[in-house]
Amino acid sequence: MTVCVLLRLGLPGACFAQRDEYRIGATDVLSVKVYAGGEQQIDMELTVSVQGTISVPMVGQVMALDRTVPQLEESIRIPLEKDYFVDPQVHIVITEYHSIHYYISGAVKNPGSYESTSRLSLMELIAKAGGALPERGNVAYLLRSAATEVEANTDMNTLVKAKDPEKIDLRRLLDQGDLNNDVILEAGDVVYIPFQKSLSLASSKIYVDGQVASPGVYDYQPGLTALNACVMAGGFGKFAAPDKAAIIRVENGEQRVIKINLVAVRKGKIIDPELEPGDRIHVPETWF
Repeated sequence: MTVCVLLRLGLPGACFAQRDEYRIGATDVLSVKVYAGGEQQIDMELTVSVQGTISVPMVGQVMALDRTVPQLEESIRIPLEKDYFVDPQVHIVITEYHSIHYYISGAVKNPGSYESTSRLSLMELIAKAGGALPERGNVAYLLRSAATEVEANTDMNTLVKAKDPEKIDLRRLLDQGDLNNDVILEAGDVVYIPFQKSLSLASSKIYVDGQVASPGVYDYQPGLTALNACVMAGGFGKFAAPDKAAIIRVENGEQRVIKINLVAVRKGKIIDPELEPGDRIHVPETWF
């Protein structure tokens, strides 16, 4: 059984999250090893009972439910050191998970609740749900530990507004296969993939106005730059002042104006800045 999804993706050291964050659940399977005096004293697999305990030789019943791996290791080490060994080393690995539940909603073939015996990545959960639908939007919302609210029939849009979800760029992840945009899920996570038609303009569009040939609203695309957006809008008008252009961006509820000299960009003198969803590019009229 694969212990850590991230190891399958070639990211060494990623299993530390398993030890420090995941809380052990009923029927999880644990590999328990104890070393002392330079020798291995215990090597066995234990299944957490429905009551949440495991039976450890020389120690007896130990509560494992809702503890992290380091906490459980310490609970075993202390009595062993007190009564049996000098400086015992306890190593525990979760070999099977039976208490991990995820929920995925929105533009996937089979939305709903999913149980897994190993921690999944976002791509793996989408695959379990039958894949994303063609009419999906280009963003996925990851809501940490929100399964309880979903089970209580809380509306997904209400949840997204109430929480501070992580946003994942699905164009890069699904269309371009960029695994840097994949994430490892935690027990109780909820993934919401809105349909394109339900996305707000701020999360899927950019705006170009002022002295361009075709001002208006355009689809946001990852990697889209300010100059490219103006090209999409038909290029600069006869009386445009592209050297005085600006990107208007809303951050944390406040408007930020980023001045950009698109003439210098076009000449390769400065970098063409990438846009973010909801950005507005304004090209003013020349003063002369």
